[in-house]
Amino acid sequence: MSIKRTARTPVRAPKGRSRKAKSVRPPKARSKDGEALPAQLSGSDTQKVLKILKSVRSIELKITVPLTEQRRILEAIGLDPVEAEPREAFFFDTPDLALNRAGLIVRARRFPEGRADTVVKLRPVEPTTVDPDMRRSDAFKLEIDVMPGGFVCSASFKGVCGSQEVSRAASGSMPLRKLFSKEQRAYYAAHAPKGLTMDKLVVLGPTFLLKARHQPKEFDRRITIELWLYPDGTRILEISTKSLPEEAFKVAAEFRAYLGSCGVVSVGDQSAKTRSSLAFFTRRLKTAKRKR
Repeated sequence: MSIKRTARTPVRAPKGRSRKAKSVRPPKARSKDGEALPAQLSGSDTQKVLKILKSVRSIELKITVPLTEQRRILEAIGLDPVEAEPREAFFFDTPDLALNRAGLIVRARRFPEGRADTVVKLRPVEPTTVDPDMRRSDAFKLEIDVMPGGFVCSASFKGVCGSQEVSRAASGSMPLRKLFSKEQRAYYAAHAPKGLTMDKLVVLGPTFLLKARHQPKEFDRRITIELWLYPDGTRILEISTKSLPEEAFKVAAEFRAYLGSCGVVSVGDQSAKTRSSLAFFTRRLKTAKRKR
């Protein structure tokens, strides 16, 4: 079973209004002061997404809020802080991020009440080349993430485990490979650099985060709010919502309008949460190595 990789569509903070595809003209979302929000995609990227929509299971629309705006936006959304669930995210890679360069992400998360999950994810991928046998697995998912300035299509195998199992694997008292299912290990072996087994990976984390699912009064679907908190005091706030492929552009227009009504008129660095975590903890590893 194989998946064809594609060139990554760059994710950039928009510098101005993006050109829209002629066939898709969603209404412009505006803030209370009338300032237009950045477009989700350029015209060329819109056409690329249209070609692969029928090949994926879902679309996730997401935006990162600038640090200086986070408190104000959370208040505008009306999120009750007690709605948020604490989580820990662990990533596994080499100190020089060999998996990340190969487009592979290996992650485990701990939740309250002893719950946990794992994922082995490849991105970007060309969904039309995915083996049909792989698609039939309930643990396998194809999804497009859309953010201001770009998009990426990913393919992932998910698994479930116990919170204590994640702690044991992260501490080194249990081989990392035992945390993942047979399907996940096979998927990893098919896409990891040659000779790089799971048990050779190092722990990058944990990153503590708060995640809440919220139903706004002004938007007809739930949104997800994630606040990632790093040990150096930095934080990333991401707001997202999901849609089925056939309703993606309608939901995107409505989502932008909702964000505009909350006063979101600019966006922060759209670097992925994963990339930020990997960068932070590899820097910490290098610092610790120099001190030894």
